[in-house]
Amino acid sequence: MAGFVQIIEWSTTRIDEVEQLNEQWRDRFPEMGPSRLTVCADRDRANAYVTVVEFDSYEAAMKNSADPSTSEFAERMAKLCDGPPTFRNLDVKRVEERS
Repeated sequence: MAGFVQIIEWSTTRIDEVEQLNEQWRDRFPEMGPSRLTVCADRDRANAYVTVVEFDSYEAAMKNSADPSTSEFAERMAKLCDGPPTFRNLDVKRVEERS
C-alpha cells in the first residue's frame, strides 16, 4: 500500500478565520492539494487542532509542497495560529476499513 500522511498539530483562537482561509484556498485551487484532508478539534485542549493530510504518495506530497500557492497558504495560516505548528510525516504501511 502506497501513501503518505502528514499530521499537523496547531492552535488558534481565530478558528473562524482559519475556516474562511481554507474555503478561499479550496475555491481558488480546486484541483490542488491532498486526496483527503481532515481537520479535528481536540476535545481535551481548548483552541487545539489536528489536521490529517492524506496524499496518494510521498512524491505527490512533495509536488504539492513545492507549489508556490502552498507556501502562500502556509504563511497566511501561520499568521492566524497562536504558535508554530508541529508536523509528523508518515509513510502509510497499512489501512483497514470496516463497515
